Amino acid sequence: MEDMIYSCDDHLDLRAVPVGLWQSRVAKDMVARAPHVVVRDGQAVWVCDDRVLGASGKPLQNLSAIGRAGLEDDGFRASTTTLRLEDMDRDGIWASVIYGPVPLTLSIPEPDLQDACYSAWNNWAIEEFNAAAPDRLCALPFLPSHAPEAAAAELERCAALGHRGALVDVFDFDPGDPAWDRLWAAAAATGLPLSFHIKGGPSDRLSYQMGSWKSAAFATVLPLQLDEMLAIMVFSGALERHPGLTVVLAESGVGWLPYFLARMDLEWEHLRDQIDYAPSVPPSELFRRQVIATFEEERSADRFIPHLGADSCMWASDYPHTDSTFPDSKRAIEEALGSLPHEDRRKITALNCKTLYGFGDAG
Repeated sequence: MEDMIYSCDDHLDLRAVPVGLWQSRVAKDMVARAPHVVVRDGQAVWVCDDRVLGASGKPLQNLSAIGRAGLEDDGFRASTTTLRLEDMDRDGIWASVIYGPVPLTLSIPEPDLQDACYSAWNNWAIEEFNAAAPDRLCALPFLPSHAPEAAAAELERCAALGHRGALVDVFDFDPGDPAWDRLWAAAAATGLPLSFHIKGGPSDRLSYQMGSWKSAAFATVLPLQLDEMLAIMVFSGALERHPGLTVVLAESGVGWLPYFLARMDLEWEHLRDQIDYAPSVPPSELFRRQVIATFEEERSADRFIPHLGADSCMWASDYPHTDSTFPDSKRAIEEALGSLPHEDRRKITALNCKTLYGFGDAG
């Protein structure tokens, strides 16, 4: 099983979420407001507090790696653990870190409802989904983004439940605000890595519009949207104040990072004696110590990774999204990493993910 791979960023989109998940797990006084499925104009859709969040059920075949592979999918294949494990075996993947519909489509701004719905997801993820194959499935919990105290408390609760990491939507708050040290400290204390995942980005000029040129433009710039968050975590001192904190830049790609780290180092050298705070070490050192970037099908990855270090990168399949390498992940890995030493390739495609999330050996 030496060549089995570990994917650090896969998905379980809102379409595939079991329809009764929230209704069966939130308190009675939240049931009417929590996400639930209704039929409107002949289409099953998720509704939350009278807002339509998105469709439920069968996906568009041309936008799904499952459909592209010619596999049957009623829309819930990705949440059906037996079928998902079959797909992982088909692709040579032993373990998978899975991002649910936050922050991509599950937007719940109301603090009380956010707390209730995120807690319900987190319980389902560990008690039902991950429990089907604990050594192989790791659906991450969601942390509230409306207050640092709420996020830290939920992280500590999730750690006690046995979760291996967590996702927080840093586009919903200012991670440079010292108040959020409460969360960074909790992450360091529990040892759980925190994921920052790409989202919609700050601009309203581009969105993913099927059939439009904007979909290609949006997909091109999407990975770079974590640049601001990385710079904030470095220059605000959040990383240096919490050396036990590990941040995962989920779906960031790696190609832009060598330039970005060099740019941060340059600004640090020029300005560190003129600003109210500057890290005591170069930003690139903090990155290599506490940040891990994930990437998927990046054909020049082997050119960029030596600048970052193999310990700071993890490969992902992105199953079942359009850009996923499924079911040809081994070919994609060869194209992206073929020139790297075998030891580095194993770190990037297996060992880093295995160690970070505490997975067992491939069985």
